[in-house]
Amino acid sequence: MTSNNPVMQRTSRHNLATIAGGDGMFLIDNQGNRYLDACGGAAVSCLGHSNQRVKQAIIDQVNEVAFAHTGFFTNSPQEQLAKHLLEHSYGDFSQVYFVSGGSEAIETSLKLTRQYFLESGKTDKRLFIARKQSYHGSTLGALAIGGNLWRRKPFDPLLVEGHHISACNEYRDQRDDETAFEYGQRIANELESKILALGKDNVAAFVAETVVGATSGCLTPPKGYFKRIREICDQYDVLLILDEIMCGMGRTGTLHACEQEGIQGDIQTVAKGIAAGYQPLGAVLISDKIVKAIDNGSGFFQHGHTYIGHPTACAAGYATQLEIQERDLLSNVKKQGLNLNQSLHEAFNDDALLADHVGDIRGRGLFIGIELVADRTSKQTFDPNLKLHAKIKKTALENHLMIYPMGGTIDGVSGDHILLAPPFILDEGNVAQITERLSKTLRSVIGEAI
Repeated sequence: MTSNNPVMQRTSRHNLATIAGGDGMFLIDNQGNRYLDACGGAAVSCLGHSNQRVKQAIIDQVNEVAFAHTGFFTNSPQEQLAKHLLEHSYGDFSQVYFVSGGSEAIETSLKLTRQYFLESGKTDKRLFIARKQSYHGSTLGALAIGGNLWRRKPFDPLLVEGHHISACNEYRDQRDDETAFEYGQRIANELESKILALGKDNVAAFVAETVVGATSGCLTPPKGYFKRIREICDQYDVLLILDEIMCGMGRTGTLHACEQEGIQGDIQTVAKGIAAGYQPLGAVLISDKIVKAIDNGSGFFQHGHTYIGHPTACAAGYATQLEIQERDLLSNVKKQGLNLNQSLHEAFNDDALLADHVGDIRGRGLFIGIELVADRTSKQTFDPNLKLHAKIKKTALENHLMIYPMGGTIDGVSGDHILLAPPFILDEGNVAQITERLSKTLRSVIGEAI
């Protein structure tokens, strides 16, 4: 043994604190430090860290049966959760496929799309289009369609063919001579151009985050953008896969982010907030036409993982969704999302230093992105060699605040942003705490950088 640490962590260059407990909005390390969770880890912990209902559901399920392979049995928790998700879905979804997380959900969607066209006799449809500065997971298929250059680069030789159109970044790319609607239509029409360039008989699906998450920091689409995307997909018989792994399950103020766009995907992926982090769980919502194509064809989806439909994970997911519904937590997401957005604007605008370096505050509900700039007027980014986002994360933790900063916001190299995605149980006091601790953090880090 050459290392003092038997665990391969995400990085070997930092000494991580050891987590010991959770209490609502806070995580507690083994030294007793209490960290205010303003990001849900990665937009996961929507119910906070001590929800009794979900914990009891897990205990009760383990006492009944913890696991039974779905090649032999179905189980009540996955049946209950699937029924609940379909009843509260937006569109004509008729079945749900449960996995262990977001990357698995995307892999499932890609293979499901391919099999749908095989069952339909359209065997040439094999190509996938996504957007630059998107992220859809770290497994090879998900990475191949994603547009996160930093994550892709080491593994490019292993990746299958993927194609990309422009990100929908109104803050950066809208021209002075066009409205937000006109910009959205112009960018959406790139999809039609790409489909025609690749050959409409070759393109299987377009994959997009309804509200872009970690890679670009809560980019929201202009009104009409996704309606035009939906029209193009329908015109060329291309499936629309909506990735709501990070932005879905209530995070933007509606259970599904696409509700606010007035469209549905043919396939929709969800994860993270579906079980609030109490168990690993993801899901794929599948439209009726895809289900029927397989049922009337081979009758067998040629795909699977050991832990699909895991009873204990699904029990946690069902309890989580009941908590969100019965406590009307989506109302709190909308209310506190507005409060947090306003609090941040006021604090940053009133601070001479921060007013010059907070370029954009965007997002929906409790899914808020803050883009940092070296100069607010020109939107010039900070030098990426400063690694501003890494310093912000470190300083925030020292201030007992958990946030999700990222670099490469613009093109995979330049640009820094912070993502905020606190639990749905957030209150006014927590809003004030997040604003105060984040302002303190930014003043310290930006002050050193300039």
